[in-house]
Amino acid sequence: MSALRDVHERAVEKALAALDLETKVSLLSGQDVWSLPAVPAIGLAPLVMSDGPIGVRGTAWTAGDPSIALPSPTALAATWDTALARTAGRLLGQEARRKGVHLLLAPTVNMQRSPLGGRHFETYSEDPLLTGQIGAAYVAGVQDQGVGATVKHFVANDSETERLTVDVRVSERALREVYLAPFETIVARADVWAVMAAYNSVNGTTMTEHGALANGVLKDEWGFDGVIVSDWFAARATAEAAIGGLDVVMPAMNSPWGDKLVQAVRSGAVAEEIVDEQVRRVLRLAVRVGALDGVPAGVAAADRPAPVDGDAVAREVAARSFVLARNDDDLLPLRPAALRRVALIGAAAREARVLGGGSAQVFPPHVISPLDGLSAALPDGVELTYAVGVDPRTKLPEASGPQWMGGESGFTAVFRDADGAVMATVALTTGAARWMGDLPAGVDPAALASVEVTSRFTPRMGGRHAFAVGGVGMFALTVDGHVVFEDELAPTSGDPAEGLFLAPEQRIPVSLAAGRPVDVSLTKRFSPLDDPTMFVAFTLGHSEPGPTPDELIEQAVTAAAEADVAVVVVATTLEVESEGFDRDSLALPGRQDELVARVAAANPRTVVVVNTGSPVLMPWADDVASIVLTWFPGQEGGAALADVLLGAAEPGGRLPTTWPRRAEDCPVLSTTPSHGTLRYDEGVFIGYRAWQRAGVEPLFPFGHGLGYTTWAYESLVLEPDSGSSDIGTAVVIVRNTGERPGREVVQLYVGPTAPDAERPARWLAGFAVAEAAPGEAVTVRIPLPRRAVQIWDGGWRTVPGTYAVEAAHSVADRRAATDIEI
Repeated sequence: MSALRDVHERAVEKALAALDLETKVSLLSGQDVWSLPAVPAIGLAPLVMSDGPIGVRGTAWTAGDPSIALPSPTALAATWDTALARTAGRLLGQEARRKGVHLLLAPTVNMQRSPLGGRHFETYSEDPLLTGQIGAAYVAGVQDQGVGATVKHFVANDSETERLTVDVRVSERALREVYLAPFETIVARADVWAVMAAYNSVNGTTMTEHGALANGVLKDEWGFDGVIVSDWFAARATAEAAIGGLDVVMPAMNSPWGDKLVQAVRSGAVAEEIVDEQVRRVLRLAVRVGALDGVPAGVAAADRPAPVDGDAVAREVAARSFVLARNDDDLLPLRPAALRRVALIGAAAREARVLGGGSAQVFPPHVISPLDGLSAALPDGVELTYAVGVDPRTKLPEASGPQWMGGESGFTAVFRDADGAVMATVALTTGAARWMGDLPAGVDPAALASVEVTSRFTPRMGGRHAFAVGGVGMFALTVDGHVVFEDELAPTSGDPAEGLFLAPEQRIPVSLAAGRPVDVSLTKRFSPLDDPTMFVAFTLGHSEPGPTPDELIEQAVTAAAEADVAVVVVATTLEVESEGFDRDSLALPGRQDELVARVAAANPRTVVVVNTGSPVLMPWADDVASIVLTWFPGQEGGAALADVLLGAAEPGGRLPTTWPRRAEDCPVLSTTPSHGTLRYDEGVFIGYRAWQRAGVEPLFPFGHGLGYTTWAYESLVLEPDSGSSDIGTAVVIVRNTGERPGREVVQLYVGPTAPDAERPARWLAGFAVAEAAPGEAVTVRIPLPRRAVQIWDGGWRTVPGTYAVEAAHSVADRRAATDIEI
């Protein structure tokens, strides 16, 4: 590997020497939304980037180019399985290669500081060690395929409120021990090829100009030799960003570099040596991903992993991530031989929420809902009934389904210029029109005047149908030849991503007759001030007439009362949990709590499936038999749920974050800045560390998860490691005391035996997965790193004293312990 590195470095220097200043600077800004420009003179191809922590969107955000959709990052962390995380990374690297992507803009390793954080689902955990180890394995998997990973958002971008401008004030100790720690782990363990600089400021300096952290810590102290790329539109200044350690500004639009950076170099404001180092890093990325002609890539084709089955990996990660939080009287797994009827209830049971909003959004090739999964898995003789119960969405769903027949796939999008000439025609599978960066072939953004989505709709029932226009800009909606809406929908925030996932909605009621087809058209018109080069995004929504909310709940209660088991799927919605904003409540939206309470009263054998990306309140938790937390479970979520409910797979997940009983119990909750500043006054006390200090018992503690078997912790021994940077190795023997094979996550916690108000009572120091047959004992070995007994005090300082080392099922269920003197 060192020989290949030498080859790469020589190629980088040779290519750099052949470039003039203007060409070098051109490589430091996007040529469009998703790529850096080519330089044919040196054999450099464009470097293509793509969003996707759970799927590789590519440069065209359309259903015509689908992407595997894995479970959300929090779900991946809930597996506590680094080998599975690496497999997930390899799958996404494989997908990136298929789509011609060189750099994947993932993973997100910001901390789950508050459960209100809008992108909580896109991050791994409230614990920095778990975050770092899962993230490092994911990065290694992506880069095994010769595709770069981008760890983001550097740093302290842990909430969404005022995310473009907020100044996070955090102590040096908390920054090092909590917020920087996952980045450090991933740089050290996985040699990540790129880091994304965040929008926010830290202690008064915006992160795209933060030389102390970007240059001083990341590049100099940790030895990071990759590229620091800005979050999209985050870079604001020319000289300050270059001097502050940023290497690449994205996207092309509104870049502060280009000619401005050339002028800054010529004026002496920026040394050309700084530009040379930036370009050196871009070229190093290029040779690693095979984008520089004549230079061997970082991973040869013959050395890439064998192809993996995306559907199978998505299903395995989902089942392994599901957390069985409660299981009274061992209701789960269900025994089909003892069942006659199962009632499945909830809007999300039929229209599953499989992924989060924003950067995590992709178009999967298919989605298996809980209704699909259980329908396929239940044997003949077991009746499955379905009731909506409650629809918690505040916006109408995008138009879709067999009633819509426009073109070959249901809907057609037509791009026109100002004269009405057709520039392109694209088939869509739903009423959601989405293009980000790459518009269809033949479309000139400068000449684009309108995009029209059309379809023919045949109502199943007569009455007042609701149509919706979702988006920002000027729209016209026509139904059955009549213009029913023509007006402008104005933006409600300054966030550039509003048009993608914060868009306003206008509803229009239209009376239709059952069985009579009508033509429906939604047109977005562009003004000279619009810029479709960034994205085109709008939605035609629809819902048909139906029962009242009270009637829906009564139907669900009746179905539950008549069933042997009731399975209720509750969920958050895109309107309350997405990138771009934080949640304002931990409560489930709509009347879902009422629904669960009513169903549980009608049938004591009620299973609640919680389909959310982050913690929610469960006022009914003590009144239901079983609770399964499924996160955002990806495209195979319904199949995995059927596997788990019927016992084909064990729910293998353990909580990577604490779930509260009441919002007011959360030690850290607010994400709202005061006068532009968000103070992290809690220091290192976030997550379970803060819960322990507060002395309040949560609903479900960090690390909790039941599974379908039981485990005895028979011994814990510490073996010293001579010649290692670790303190030693914890050797733990666990035995499966249940009646079926199972999987246990052995968690290792360390804490001072003498109370110390400046340090948590205990913290995660390592973990390992054990698998065993009934009655079998297995041994796991968990390294105990020296960092586990150190604090940041101007440098890493070992704190002497006696420490308790505990092997645990969760942070609240510690089953074996020993002491060590440091």
